[in-house]
Order: sequence, then C-alpha cells, then structure tokens
Amino acid sequence: MSDLIKTPCNKNAQQGVRNILGYLAGISGDKIVTGQHTQTMAMEELAHIRGVTGKEPALLGFELLAYSPNINYLDTDEECMTEVMNDLGTLRRAWEWADKKGLITFTWHWFSPLGGRSKSFFTENTDFDAEKAVISGTPENRALLSDLDVMAGILRPFCDRQVPILWRPFHEGEGKWFWWGAKGAEPLKKLYRIMYERFTDVHGLNNLIWVWNATLRECYPGDDVVDIISRDMYPEKHCHTAQSEMYEGMCGITEQHRITLIGETGALPDPYAIHAEGVGWTTFMTWSGAFCLSEEFTTSEKLKEVYSSPYSVTKESLPVLY
Repeated sequence: MSDLIKTPCNKNAQQGVRNILGYLAGISGDKIVTGQHTQTMAMEELAHIRGVTGKEPALLGFELLAYSPNINYLDTDEECMTEVMNDLGTLRRAWEWADKKGLITFTWHWFSPLGGRSKSFFTENTDFDAEKAVISGTPENRALLSDLDVMAGILRPFCDRQVPILWRPFHEGEGKWFWWGAKGAEPLKKLYRIMYERFTDVHGLNNLIWVWNATLRECYPGDDVVDIISRDMYPEKHCHTAQSEMYEGMCGITEQHRITLIGETGALPDPYAIHAEGVGWTTFMTWSGAFCLSEEFTTSEKLKEVYSSPYSVTKESLPVLY
C-alpha cells in the first residue's frame, strides 16, 4: 500500500530499518511474512517447520525474559526456573539468524525491575507500580532506568553490526496481566516513551524498529515514537482467515496509515484470504510450543499450505534487507 508511513520515527535510523519498513509497506495487502517465536536453544519450532514444509519462516522471534536483571532466584518456582534456564543463551541463535539475514523480532517478558517473585512480569507476582515508575527520582523509576540501561547493553552489539530488530516492548499493554499495563493507559504510554527516549537519545540504538503492541486507541503513545502497530491474537483453533475485523480495528489506533502486523498468533492466518481481501497484515508470528509443534491449532497440512502459498514470504523468498 503506497500511502503507508515508512519513514522511521527515529531520524537517525540505520539503513536496514529503512529497508525493512519500505519492504513491509510494499507487500501490505498483497503478501505476508511468515514468522515463528522461539525461546529455547534447540528452536524445536524451526526444526518442525522445516520438516513439514521444507522451508523456513522469514522472521524469527526471540525471548529476552532470561535477560531481565531482576529475576528473584530465591523466591520462585520450578515452572519459572525452567523457562528462564531454557531461554538463557538464546541470543546466540539470534546472532546465527542475523548471519543468515533473516528478520528478527524480540519479545521481553520483563521481570519487574523492583521486587516480585517467580514470573514477576505478571501483575499478580509483583507490587511494582507503573505509576510510580514514570515519576523521575522514585525508587521505581531508578530501578526502571537501571534495567533499561542493562537491556540497552544487550542490544548494543546488534546496533554496532547494523542488524535491525523489530522491537515490540510492553506487549499486550491494554491488558492488566502484565505489570506495565496494570495501571492503565497513561502510565503505559509514559513507560514506552521513557524507553524510546532512553534507547534512542541516550544509547543511540538506531537499529530498532519500534513496534507498538496494543489494541486500544487510548493506549497509543504517539506517531513520533512508533514505526509499526501490531496486536496479538489467539483465534479459535483451526480458524484460518484474513482476520479482517481485527485488522480494521487496528486501523483506528491512529489517524496515520501505519504498517500493521500480527505480533503473536495461535492458528495461522490464511495468506490466500489476505491477498484476496487486500488485508494489510504484513507479518505474523506463531507462538512457541504447542501452537507450532502440535496440530491442536494448525494441522501439518495447513502449515504446509501456508508456507507454500505464493502470497507468503518465507526465508527462501525474502530479499536481503540489511
């Protein structure tokens, strides 16, 4: 769609950022980039897709939860520790994918910067207050900035090597289940802008493509700090459509015509329907584990059909963009 905004919100954005935004704008309403979330060193999902389809997704998602600075190892549970330990080291896989010139997106289930137990990215496991965190000088704010500086250091090498990252922070912020969304829209927007300014103005992370991930207009932080809008969706099992109603809902987030993607999904969207209906989703990312590895949400036959579609962009058909 030629009228989509493809100029980066960061005026100093690297060329790879500009290339990806231009590419996604160009395929909107015609094709969709295939994507898959991973969060283990083995990346079982990628092996499964290869085995079933003979192809690879063009975009891989990597999880940063284990890189949170404030994980409480003394007050936790086996489920949390299993997830953390499985995730540790997976940035090596992101570097390998970068060497292959695949698209990369990061998800950060951010353990609360101060206090909390177990999976403290969940509101129920922390009393970390987002309203206090956006007030300069509070203990919560100092902890927030400290965590941001640590994460900026983790992202720095990708910037130095000019590897663009689809950066999707504070995901599902319209909900109350994560600490960043627990106090509503105003703190959420301020948190996002604090991160943007810290990463862009202080740390110069000019390789980031800023992806907003929430479904409510009142949560939107502003066109000056967003490149792409997105939402997560988990439709009924084996419901493979263009998800046009959800797309139309996203078009109301901002007056500007923005590149739009599916941040997370369970059942795969239908690329044939997306093309036929001209629906502007530009990428999807199937979630990890059973959403990909079983046939509970998408059959192997459907998976192969999606990856074989002329309207799907796989790794094999993705141009070199950085």
